[in-house]
Amino acid sequence: MAAELTQSRASEAGRSIAGTSLVGSSFYAGVRVLPPAQRDAMFAIYRFCRAVDDIADGRGDRRTRLAELDGWHADIEALFAGAPTERVQGLLKPILTYDLRREDFLSVIVGMVMDVRADMVAPDYATLELYCDRVACAVGRLSVRVFGMRAQEGLALANHLGRALQLTNILRDLDEDAARGRLYLPRESLYAGEISETDPAIVLGHPSLRIACGIVVDKAREHFADAKALMAREPPRISRAPRMMARAYEDILDRLAARGWAPPRRPVHVGRSRLLWNLLREW
Repeated sequence: MAAELTQSRASEAGRSIAGTSLVGSSFYAGVRVLPPAQRDAMFAIYRFCRAVDDIADGRGDRRTRLAELDGWHADIEALFAGAPTERVQGLLKPILTYDLRREDFLSVIVGMVMDVRADMVAPDYATLELYCDRVACAVGRLSVRVFGMRAQEGLALANHLGRALQLTNILRDLDEDAARGRLYLPRESLYAGEISETDPAIVLGHPSLRIACGIVVDKAREHFADAKALMAREPPRISRAPRMMARAYEDILDRLAARGWAPPRRPVHVGRSRLLWNLLREW
């Protein structure tokens, strides 16, 4: 009975988040089309990701934030060892129901550690690929298990859609990241635009920024195309949620490319009316 009560409270917490910070978000629009059990599992995964992401983007000193991430690492290890702490109790049912993997949760944490140890500034492409795999594709690997995809197809979708979404996030958040001293555009893309500087403020004001961003746009579109091809082969009941997320983010990518990269860059988001239209199309 106590375990059922704990799980019930965790589900209520997930829905509470959905009713506040997630309403109008691309994540919520995609998850909204899922059956209740899958929806609750995705909210539990979201709460975990949001918690560690908030630490990575926090304003505290690095040592404190690294200690907090170490605490989450220990909690995930304890969870899979059968001794979950209170804050990870909500993950227990999704893990048992959908066979979620310990290494994917830990990969997300390790990705956040990459952000905390040192601000990422113009990483080489291999480092960016590793970062995307940890902070985005690992979340995808958790998600496709909840969606019910077969192993091989699910891994492929997590790889392509995770990278497509993360590259879109990088392009969308250029100015926000620069305010934190970060620049996720790969070094090779900067060199292609003959940008030798790596200082975020200088790079974002450079006249050749459009070339560097254009390369990342093209890479994101390649991943979107591969992801859509994979989803087209899946039954609608399995592909509906990731299709919603892909459509919302691809819309953001198209609007970013149409807006251009010269300052001042107005923020680009998917409006609630557009999300509602996508939701209705999927229903």
